[in-house]
Amino acid sequence: MPSRTEDYEVLLTIGCGSYGKCQKIKRKSDGKILVWKVLDYGTMAEAEKQMLVSEVNLLRELKHPNIVRYYDRIIDRTNTTLYIVMEYCEGGDLASLINRCIKDRRYLEEQFTLCVMAQLSLALKECHGRSNGSSTVLHRDLKPANIFLDVKQNVKLGDFGLARILNHDTSFAKTFVGTPYYMSPEQINRMSYNEKSDIWSLGCLLYELCALSPPFTAYNQTELAGKIREGKFRRIPYRFSDDLNTLLSKMLNLKDYLRPSVESILQNSLISGCVAQEQKRLQEKQRCRSADVEQPKHPEPSLLADLRLKEQILREREQALKEREQRLQQREQELCVREQQSNEKLARLIYSYLC
Repeated sequence: MPSRTEDYEVLLTIGCGSYGKCQKIKRKSDGKILVWKVLDYGTMAEAEKQMLVSEVNLLRELKHPNIVRYYDRIIDRTNTTLYIVMEYCEGGDLASLINRCIKDRRYLEEQFTLCVMAQLSLALKECHGRSNGSSTVLHRDLKPANIFLDVKQNVKLGDFGLARILNHDTSFAKTFVGTPYYMSPEQINRMSYNEKSDIWSLGCLLYELCALSPPFTAYNQTELAGKIREGKFRRIPYRFSDDLNTLLSKMLNLKDYLRPSVESILQNSLISGCVAQEQKRLQEKQRCRSADVEQPKHPEPSLLADLRLKEQILREREQALKEREQRLQQREQELCVREQQSNEKLARLIYSYLC
């Protein structure tokens, strides 16, 4: 039996847009907390309706732990309203997190940014190289407001409203859409583009997570387009490693064919540890689901194995943090030496001038 709006209880409104709103809801049958996008398609142009249909179809097809899960859709033809029921992410979006960091005058930890990169790359890998053999999907609107966190700080890629399916016989897209700050040079120049455009946007996102501002900013779109075409940006704060800065620079290469693929990013030594942790987490989750289905008579050994796995992951994370702290201490010492040398040179210059 198709779902009805009466099957859900609206708890609160999260946000509003030009065509509708997003609300936190509770499914009455089991009390599960979800969200739905309430969209008034009656006032939409045909192109916008088609985009809406594409988003719903995409959401139904894309199934990945790092992509916001689609649950259901309800069509109210009387009021020309569409309800898209989706997973609720309690941690909010990355835009809110960045704003809190700016307000608190603090940076995010490098380990957190790397974990975000790893999980987003896994989500894009599913989009760019569909595991079920379907067509490639370009997200085309990667930005902090479209990336969500669950209660355990796991990353979820959402809002495929601007995504476009590339058929196997089509290598490039040409539509001019997306968020201006994160638009790739090929989009700005209204040229054909492919999945490497998403890699550019991913690089912009990584930069903003580190610097708390986009790599390219301007007072108007014309000025912004000029800065993107020039491709020059400040280094991320020195509290972040050179390896991370190098990866970022590759992702923000003006030439799309020189940007790394999502597979190459996942194999980068900088985030490979995070990728391994994520895969272990998913394996553990799958084991728990299998155990629930099978209902073994003696679950104790399985629980012990899960505990050991968690402890091993924690030890690996602790070791990685220690190594990063050592590198930061070494860099701080090097900077102190350079500062002392500069002070001595300045003192000599002043002395020679006075003499």
